[in-house]
Formats: sequence, structure tokens, C-alpha cells
Amino acid sequence: MGSCVSMAGAPSSLPSKEAGDDEPWSATALSEYRIEMRVHRVPGRFFLNASSQIASLYGKQGCGGINQDAMLVWENFCSNDDTVLCGVFDGHGPNGHLVAKKLRDSFPLKLMAQWNPPKSDTANTNTNFFSTSINDLEPCTVAPTDMAKLRQSFFRACKVMDRDLKLQNKIDCSCSGSTAVILLKQGHDLLIANVGDSRAVLATQDRNGSLTAVQLTTDLKPDLPREAERIRICKGRVFALKNEPGIYRVWLPNVNSPGLAMSRSFGDFCLKDFGLISVPELSYHRLTHRDQFVVLATDGVWDVLSNQQVVSIVSSSPRSSAARMLVDEAVQAWKTKLPTSKVDDCSVVCLFLDSNSDLTRSTTNNDRSNVVEL
Repeated sequence: MGSCVSMAGAPSSLPSKEAGDDEPWSATALSEYRIEMRVHRVPGRFFLNASSQIASLYGKQGCGGINQDAMLVWENFCSNDDTVLCGVFDGHGPNGHLVAKKLRDSFPLKLMAQWNPPKSDTANTNTNFFSTSINDLEPCTVAPTDMAKLRQSFFRACKVMDRDLKLQNKIDCSCSGSTAVILLKQGHDLLIANVGDSRAVLATQDRNGSLTAVQLTTDLKPDLPREAERIRICKGRVFALKNEPGIYRVWLPNVNSPGLAMSRSFGDFCLKDFGLISVPELSYHRLTHRDQFVVLATDGVWDVLSNQQVVSIVSSSPRSSAARMLVDEAVQAWKTKLPTSKVDDCSVVCLFLDSNSDLTRSTTNNDRSNVVEL
């Protein structure tokens, strides 16, 4: 709840400039933009409110202005059957909506670039990738089945993504950024990359056939001991405001700004020297016949609904409208539980793991025992 706060006394250089200025596009940026626009027309790729046989996605603007969330479902990712990439991205700061959309459009391409064999003319696989046309991506190299290699490809893609956000000149990311939780399903393997405080939850059947919620990610908040220690070692500060008890934020060493409510994000370069990182936390899950669906959602949902409530709502909804009904329940919960707070943006992706079977509708307690963190 509440991503970024600026206090009085912050230097005037911190606020972001307006996007869409008259600075010319670089050749690399223009090529990347053209690729991303073509990707919007790829069959099986959804980034607006939609549903398919295996997925439902829906986002709704809160009461804080422009919707800064973005979401993605990409079926047959990289032209590989039984491979799905999906994610939710929660922007914050003046240009957060632009950063979230940039992640949605660009990160999958950067991940693909890690799987494509490098060309001989240069060692920079990212530059090679964006100098090609979208047709060159079909067929794409299959994602590595070796978990160590797949894990490394996510780390590298995140590093390249954050570097390119810093180098490009069309979006000022000094005090704007975005979280991301990205899931790759390849056959029976799930790999989840988490940067920030969005969340992935699995619905699985227990021995009695009841649905239970298994949290696949950790909310990376500044008050987590390991996160707080890194930030403090880097001279950043972590504390909660008196009027926001329990909501810990990251602050610059000598200025009460920007007040970021997560410990990892893409962008937010004013804090990157002070403990904020974009390194993903990765977790792995091997699917079984008991696993029914995964819900990815931005923190606007988790702030007001428990994991088990989310599983219950999705399991009792028609698949085509499951994400919308979950968002509607979250918005209502904001109004009843937090009537004095502005409703946050809420975005949800529901990925159904067995499109041919009905979902069990009963629920039980949370459990993370089957999740392996990498």
C-alpha cells in the first residue's frame, strides 16, 4: 500500500521530467520500439483485459490517477507448445506507468535474447536481438531445460532490462520504477521471478481434495531483515512514517525522499546506490495433478485479501471472468476495510493449469512447504 512518498525538503532535482520530450530516438531505441509494437500483434499474447482457455487477466484503475499497472499473458511463448510467460507489473512515481508498460513489452524479448544463440558480429546479444525483425524470432530457441541455465537467463535479462532503462532517454526513471512478478511455465515446471511486492499464489488440492493456497513468492519489503540489512549497509535508510505505522519505506541517506515501499524494483535509480536492487528472487515449483491454477496480482489485491480468500474467489468464478471478479472483490474490500484510503490499482492474471477439469471450490489454510527458492 503506497509505493512512493516524497517529503518536504527533497532536492528539486529528484522529480522526474515529463515523458515524450523532443529528444531524438537513438537507433537502438527506435529498433526496440518497432519490435515491441509488432509483438503486440503476436497471436496468443494478451496485455489488456481478456481471457482464453488457460488464462484470465483483468486490471482496474484505482483512485490515485492514471493506472500504473500492466499485465501480460503470452501463450506458446517463443513458439514453444506448453510454454506460457505471464506477469504483472506495478509502476510507481511520476513515470511509473511508462516503466511498467516498458517492462511488459520489453522484458520478454530480453529473456528470449538470452536463449537465442549469439551472432558472430558482436558479443552483445541484446543489441543483436533488437537489430532483427520480429520474424527472426520464429522459431525461437527453446527455453533451457537445465534449471541453472534457465535461472541464469532470468538474472541476466533483469540486469539488461534495468541497464537499458537507465540508458534510454525517453522515460526519466530517476524516481520512477516498477515491480514485477513473472512466471514461466514450461511443461510441468514453473519458474517465478519476483522483483518487489507483487505476489504469486498457487491453488492446489490437499489430501482431502480441498483447495489450499501456496504462496510462491515473498513480498520484498524494506523491513525484511535481509533486505533492511543490505539497504543500511549501502547507507540507505528504512523507517515508517508516524502516520503510516507498519509501512516501512526506503529513503535516501540525508533526504526524506523518495520513500519507496519495496526493497527491489526496476528503475528508481536515485536509490540504486543505496541498497535498492533489481535482482530477482527466483522460486521453482514442479507441477502435480493436484495443482489447479496460479494467481499473479499487484499489491492492491494482497493489501486487502488473504491468499486463501483469493483462491476461494477464483475457484468459485467462471474461468473467463475469474480475474475480473477477483479485482471487483478487492475493490470492494478496499472500500470496507480501508474507507479512508484511496483504492489502489489492481491487476490480476489467473493461469489455469488444467484447462479440461473443473476447479475444486472448497478451501483450507496457507502452505508454502512445496516451494523451492533458488
